[in-house]
Amino acid sequence: MANKVSNFSDLIQRMTASSCLLHSISAIACDIEDSNSDKYKEEEDHDEEEEEEEEEEEYEIAQNHFNVNWDGAKDEDSAAKERVVELETLMGQVFDAVSAVKRAYVSQQEAHCPWDPDKMRAADMAVVAELRRLGMLRERYRRSSGGGRMRPSAATLREVVAPYEAALEELKTEVKAKQAEVDRLGEKLKTATSFNAGRSKGKSNRRLSGSSTNQVAAAPAVELLEAAMSLVKEASKSFTSLLLSLMRSARLDIAAAVRSIETASTTTMNNHTAATTFMDSIVGANHAKYALESYVNRKMFQGFDHETFYMDGSLSSILNPGQHRIDCFTQYRDMKAMDPVELLGILPTCRFGNFCFKKYLSIIHPKMEESLFGDLEQRRQVLDGHHPRSQFYGEFSRLAKAVWLLHLLEFSFDPPPTHFEASKGADFHSLYMESVVRISGNGNCSMVVGFPVSPGFKIGNGTIIKARVYLVPKNGR
Repeated sequence: MANKVSNFSDLIQRMTASSCLLHSISAIACDIEDSNSDKYKEEEDHDEEEEEEEEEEEYEIAQNHFNVNWDGAKDEDSAAKERVVELETLMGQVFDAVSAVKRAYVSQQEAHCPWDPDKMRAADMAVVAELRRLGMLRERYRRSSGGGRMRPSAATLREVVAPYEAALEELKTEVKAKQAEVDRLGEKLKTATSFNAGRSKGKSNRRLSGSSTNQVAAAPAVELLEAAMSLVKEASKSFTSLLLSLMRSARLDIAAAVRSIETASTTTMNNHTAATTFMDSIVGANHAKYALESYVNRKMFQGFDHETFYMDGSLSSILNPGQHRIDCFTQYRDMKAMDPVELLGILPTCRFGNFCFKKYLSIIHPKMEESLFGDLEQRRQVLDGHHPRSQFYGEFSRLAKAVWLLHLLEFSFDPPPTHFEASKGADFHSLYMESVVRISGNGNCSMVVGFPVSPGFKIGNGTIIKARVYLVPKNGR
């Protein structure tokens, strides 16, 4: 029992000791915990400070990086804007140059007809200058885009410029050809107008009948007038043949046309029935070409007695006859060797050009032209002051030149020859007339003039250039 009590007391003592111990341990643990808590708090505070410092550093780095990138972006954006402005300016200059090339090319085309050498030269220079400017713009773009780097915009610009470079080469070739043509025409004109220089140097030895050795082609002569009349005859036949061929191709009523021509040429015969029967016989004999030639010559020689075919009111042949004769013969010499088509191309509105305008409109009626060609294009060109480049108008211009030269030569004589025309129904006189058709035996005595074909000339020295007539039997009147 004593042992149990002892043991119980000992147990209490032990419990008390344990309690004290536990209390001590608890206190120690609390101290340790408080110590650890302070330590952890200090560490946490230190970590937070470090984190804050790191965040501040990162923010500063990010801010600096953002500022750098923003400044770079602003610089790149500014450079891009400048680049766009530069390209827009460059393209504007390209389009201006292209428009200038088109305007210069239009001016060049306008200088062709009528031919204007000064305007042509200025237009050529303008085209070349603008194409060179396009080439400079191309090189400028290449340099600004990094030399040989292939960029889409650079390729596009080359594609735009390439056709104009090809056009430049074509224009250069065309300019060379035109220049060669101008040089050739200049040589022709120089040759045609160099007779004064040749005469002063004594290089020409040609003499005309009735002139002395010192007078080299210094005055008109009968031989010149006869030769000029022969040219008129040949040119009128050629033009009439072409006109008649076109009329037949167009299936026009040749008989009706011939009857109309014969009626218009009637001067002394008033019997319409006889005239109609007569003309029917001409058509039946296939002689319509002579009636048509009569019509053409009558129109061409209308106004022949006036110094300008009544195209103006000039009176130079009356006010200053001597100088007028010299001027006419000089013009005859200058023009004789020239191609009328080339002359009209250079000087479309000269006096000869105006003569062609007037006579073409007089001979070719609008309905006739429309029937022959299907339109009135040639007539429109003539009315606009141009000379058509057609075979038909070329033949006409050669006839017009022959008549014009004959007219100049007539007014070069002192006194001027008188031209005459046989009247319809007049008796045939072999001294003044020649028949365009062959007549057998002495049939001339029983023949009369059916209609005149071309006029004749009587020169002051008594020489006669016979008129051409179409003869019919006297009993056919």
